[in-house]
Amino acid sequence: MTSDRRQGPGAALPHRSVLLDSAVDYLVNDPDGNYVDATFGRGGHSRLILDRLGDGAHLLGIDKDPEAIREAEQLAIKDPRFSWFHGSFAELDLALARREWVEVNGVLMDLGVSSPQLDDASRGFSFMRDGPLDMRMNPQQSPSAAEWLAEADERDIANVIWRYGEERFSRRIARLVVARRQEEAIETTRQLAELVSEAVPKKEKHKHPATRTFQAIRIFINRELEDLEIGLQAAVDRLAPGGRLVVISFHSLEDRVVKRFMRDLARGPQLPKGIPVTADQEASAFRLIGKASKANAEEVSDNVRARSAVMRVLERIGSDANSKGSA
Repeated sequence: MTSDRRQGPGAALPHRSVLLDSAVDYLVNDPDGNYVDATFGRGGHSRLILDRLGDGAHLLGIDKDPEAIREAEQLAIKDPRFSWFHGSFAELDLALARREWVEVNGVLMDLGVSSPQLDDASRGFSFMRDGPLDMRMNPQQSPSAAEWLAEADERDIANVIWRYGEERFSRRIARLVVARRQEEAIETTRQLAELVSEAVPKKEKHKHPATRTFQAIRIFINRELEDLEIGLQAAVDRLAPGGRLVVISFHSLEDRVVKRFMRDLARGPQLPKGIPVTADQEASAFRLIGKASKANAEEVSDNVRARSAVMRVLERIGSDANSKGSA
């Protein structure tokens, strides 16, 4: 996820959300509808969505991060068409129920960690800046990365680093974490980054050896993939006919989940092999819109983090008797 402004001590550089215009172009197909920005961040997408909406429309912003919610509160004061919900997009049903919305015209998800979170050393997301080893998108929840590493079993640490980071030296890293924590608590990003560098015997060109480990621990601590699967289903369940789900991913694990989810819905019910297809076989209530999109060269030049961004779009094209959002 990237945002429209960089936050943190001494930071005031303007910053544009990745795939901003194209994401909003795909999302808003009814200017009088109700929409959800499920990853509000610092409001880059939300502000452009509101620019596209009429006076009777409404936009709900959702985010785990208290800093993001403070920004959302200010936007809600300025624009009565906007409201916010502090929580995960996995709680989309609850957020919509509080507003008595049965269905929505579009949901946007801009996944992963935001630029302000990465750029703020006190949040502990980046191995490039020394700070507390936290990594929580919502610091009010537990445990932090440091707390988990202090207590987790060596096998569990290795499994997390392998599953969410696809780090082939996960066992070596986990072994050194457990050995090192007997000597001193691992409480800062620098400590963990140096430990991983020590544990990884082969370094990749142009890639810090701690990249995969930091990604893995962050995804695990914040339940990112579990929340994504719940959030995707909640979103399509609430889409009105013609409504769209727009998802921007920033690493392959996220994109695999999104790609498989959208592909399976667009295919519709699949019969077991060997069973003849009948003319009245139930058709899919969804379709894919276009192909996967990536940031252009200008966006990548403006923000190097955009180079891995992938956007996918799914549209509801009919009612679905098994969906809560159907008419």
